[in-house]
Amino acid sequence: MRDLDGILVVSLEQAVAAPLATARLADAGARVIKVERPEGDFARGYDRLVHGESAYFVWVNRGKESICLDLRQTADMDLMLEMTLCADVFVQNLAPGAAERLGLGAAALRARNPRLIHVSISGYGEDGPWRDQKAYDMLIQGESGLISINGTPEGPARVGISVCDIAAGETAYAAILQSLIARGRTGEGRAIEVSLFHTMADWMNVPYLQLAYGGAAPGRVGVRHPTIAPYGSFACADGCEVLLSVQNDREWAALAGQVLGDPALALEARFATNVARVANRAACEALIAPVLARMDRETAVTRLTAAGIACGRLSSMADLDSHPQARRITVDSPSGPVEMMGRGVRFSDAGAIGFGAVPGKGEQSAAIRQEFSR
Repeated sequence: MRDLDGILVVSLEQAVAAPLATARLADAGARVIKVERPEGDFARGYDRLVHGESAYFVWVNRGKESICLDLRQTADMDLMLEMTLCADVFVQNLAPGAAERLGLGAAALRARNPRLIHVSISGYGEDGPWRDQKAYDMLIQGESGLISINGTPEGPARVGISVCDIAAGETAYAAILQSLIARGRTGEGRAIEVSLFHTMADWMNVPYLQLAYGGAAPGRVGVRHPTIAPYGSFACADGCEVLLSVQNDREWAALAGQVLGDPALALEARFATNVARVANRAACEALIAPVLARMDRETAVTRLTAAGIACGRLSSMADLDSHPQARRITVDSPSGPVEMMGRGVRFSDAGAIGFGAVPGKGEQSAAIRQEFSR
């Protein structure tokens, strides 16, 4: 048995955040019924790159059952209510207030099923002056200040994945697991609210605290670190780039002596402490760049590693595909098996998680209707 075998999750979901949370629950053994509009989750059409399937959809919808419902129709709404009466967890990421107008708000559903854990995922939360503002991932990256500190001195940049959606989905997953534990003690469910904005505002606490208490927010420094040096990427002789990070003065001494060939740099006032190296970042990097530029990337990694310097490769997606540490899983989809990167967690008991198939639109509609029809 997997950890969440016997748990029924009904999710009125679309896009990324809610589907990611419920995909994690499905991996852990929960039965997840994905409720889609008659036209299907619009994330199915984000692209057609995974032999006809959407990359995002394949990633965050494995292991689920799909039913298409038109909640404007009485019979379909009755079926939805019957499913929520049987559910342990109900997840929805409609616009704020929409679930309540449909009769699917926390108060209404938990009055009928007190053990229900009711989860609402939204852009800005269920209250506040921006409650009804549209909140796609890029917009939340901007509103939370993330874009302002991401990029280069020449200009800001969006983080290249839907980090706000992903963060909110993982936050919702953690909150659901916490609530299942609490329900095991009290017998009572609860309502949970997760918002993309508040999740990212929490993640932004370090630059926020730096501004609030230090008087200045970090600037945009590309792959560099605003308060650590040397820290960044350096070009190598083969056209590739190596990343290195010196976290303390002992490591700087090792870099100076064993890689740069000048132990005296460890004591030079401009570089002896991290504060001094940050203040003299350009000069510090100018010492390192020509040394690494004479090596190919693998030689640089070998030299840096031998000196005890944290380093890595500025990998492309092709590099990730061939990375020796990569773990892969294979899931079925309506158009065939899909190989993807595995989860970032591994359990000692191999059966703790599993990876079910990605459902076609409404693939289980008939069976689910029969099961839950009164």
